[in-house]
Amino acid sequence: MIPRPPPSDPEDLDASSSPRPSFSRRRCLALLQSSTSIPNLKQIHARALRAGVPVSSPDLGKHLIFAIASLPSPLLSYADTIFGRISRPSIFTFNTMIRLHAESPSPSPALPLLPRLLSAGLSPDSHTYPFLLKACAKLLLPRHGELVHARSVRDGHNSVFVLNSLLHLYSACGQFHSAHKLFEEIPHRNLISWNTIINGFALNGRPNEALTLFREMSHRRVAPDGFTMVSLLSACGELGALVLARRLHVYLSKLGLYQNSHVGNALIDLYAKTGAIIDAEKVFHEMGSRKTRVSWTTLIVGMAVNGFGEEALKLFKAMEIAGETPTEITFVGVLYACSHCGLVEEGFEYFERMKEEFKIEPKIEHMGCMVDLLGRAGQVDRAYKFILDMPIEANAVVWRTLLGACAMQRRVDLGEAAWARLERLEPGHSGDYVLLSNLYAGQRRWADVGRIRGSMLRKGVKKTPGKTLVEIGNSVWEFVMGDRSHPESEEIYAMVEEVAGRLRKEGYTAGTTAVLADIEDEEKETALRYHSERLAIAYALMKTAPGVTIRLVKNLRVCEDCHTVTKLISRVYAREIVVRDRSRFHHFSGGRCSCRDYW
Repeated sequence: MIPRPPPSDPEDLDASSSPRPSFSRRRCLALLQSSTSIPNLKQIHARALRAGVPVSSPDLGKHLIFAIASLPSPLLSYADTIFGRISRPSIFTFNTMIRLHAESPSPSPALPLLPRLLSAGLSPDSHTYPFLLKACAKLLLPRHGELVHARSVRDGHNSVFVLNSLLHLYSACGQFHSAHKLFEEIPHRNLISWNTIINGFALNGRPNEALTLFREMSHRRVAPDGFTMVSLLSACGELGALVLARRLHVYLSKLGLYQNSHVGNALIDLYAKTGAIIDAEKVFHEMGSRKTRVSWTTLIVGMAVNGFGEEALKLFKAMEIAGETPTEITFVGVLYACSHCGLVEEGFEYFERMKEEFKIEPKIEHMGCMVDLLGRAGQVDRAYKFILDMPIEANAVVWRTLLGACAMQRRVDLGEAAWARLERLEPGHSGDYVLLSNLYAGQRRWADVGRIRGSMLRKGVKKTPGKTLVEIGNSVWEFVMGDRSHPESEEIYAMVEEVAGRLRKEGYTAGTTAVLADIEDEEKETALRYHSERLAIAYALMKTAPGVTIRLVKNLRVCEDCHTVTKLISRVYAREIVVRDRSRFHHFSGGRCSCRDYW
């Protein structure tokens, strides 16, 4: 935090001016400190000018800019105007302007203030560099940040606050090795150092590293705070580690952090991401008056991705009755719920309400939801027209959504049109090649399948392998198709065969059309049997007691045959199986799935 501006010695606002006695410096400062809006500040500014204080007064400018920076919604243009008219800005004023821009949605203007500061003959201090590094982090400019840090070292300002800011910069830019190396070199780490590195790993797809660092933090007897726990809950959600999540929940209660609304929202998100939607609802209701619109939005989105679309829409109506204003993210959840329930017309009604009633301008995420809504409902022609009529240019995700819908509906013509767009927007994406290849394979156009696969080889495009995570006890195990790296692989494969035998007695036959390759049916059946989720389920059946829920996290969409098999296993073995795939959750129980075979 930048300290409050130091008072000036003279009674007047500016030593060169003679303001009226009725508007003294103390009176002006008191008014500035109690001001709560830009109009109030402008009135005080006007009174000071009428009292004879010149526009270029450094003292008045300093306090005005600080007052602007203290407002919940500062007006940057007003601060820039005042700053531009100050004859000799102090280092405090420069730092306040750097902070204002660094914390704004558009932090670029913060960076040129350093050379202006130096050309004014001023020396940066310990408050200058952290905010400059914060601006670099927002702009994802690690190289520029390193230059700023080098300058801070040369100036003798290499404090833990500067190092923490550099640590945040590396984390924000995804430079994990640099972040961890710097963290190890910080001589006197504080709680912010630990929180920054843990949060950096948690939010950038490195949950295991985040949890490992927390264990080290605990061993060093550094007490966590709410920010630490929110990062850890995020890491558990990424891993789908429900057992660990529940332990953290208990730990939060012991620390007295459970009443923190940010922690409560993180818990709702965590339980939703691990498929424990009942636990998420329980936390939501226990929050009582501490619920915010983030709480409502998190649960709405969580219900939607867990396949409880109708419940998500009911919760949205309850949110409206409670007087909470939905955000653009809330509507992403609402449209997602409509998409995965096949509620096409309802989805368009909400889309129109978002624009007309709530004055939320649709963003690309909302457009993508509408394309997905139409595509899943089989209305690919309407989806294609919707894309062409969009007021903003469709990105690769939107065209990829259409390509996926065309692969499901076997519409080669529109699929090839979507592919052509993707080749221009994001060439070399392995998922696009796989979708087009699957589209051709569904039509038994094996020559085109071979052409696409050959193109992938020539261009060095590698298909993302299917992976499935399963939590057993205190460990999370990862499986890939045909995986034999597990120390108990022989026993796992024996269990796979045992499961296959029991399912055959129930009348199961492999849906070999799910294997989109020109090979014999027997080979197709073998390929299906060793998909990563089947290996993970077999291992879970071996290692958990009868009746215990099995929870899986898969990085790709579940194939049709594995979906059928998992439904059967849930009935034959009397197990609830929760699978989180790339697009949603599937809750299997008693031979049925929460998605009602619509996914």
